[in-house]
Amino acid sequence: MRDFRDYKVWQLAHQLTLEVYAATRAFPKDELYGLTNQIRRACASIPINIAEGCGKDGDAEFNRFLQIAMGSSSELDYELNLANDLKYLSDEDYQRFNTKLTEVRKMLNGLIQRVRPERSNRQTQTANG
Repeated sequence: MRDFRDYKVWQLAHQLTLEVYAATRAFPKDELYGLTNQIRRACASIPINIAEGCGKDGDAEFNRFLQIAMGSSSELDYELNLANDLKYLSDEDYQRFNTKLTEVRKMLNGLIQRVRPERSNRQTQTANG
């Protein structure tokens, strides 16, 4: 079993989540069950899925949860953009979050590539075999 706290991508995603929660406290109260909730859930889903994947057996299961985290990062990307367009986030906060989210996505992608199931090796063996 892996310890999710050892992954730099989890650490950065967790920090981003803390910052996003703090920033969304200033969103309009009528957005509490709308955009505020959506942003928080998408953001928290990234480190949550990394952590859950670490508790699974094997690289294939871990990879599946990393893919879910990547999907949540795409959702968050749009929601932060929307919040910025609606002027709920300052341009400075949006840029800071976007920079961190881009880094999380790059790190996630690298980790996904490292733990990708051996599908390509099996295909090569089948073609050569």
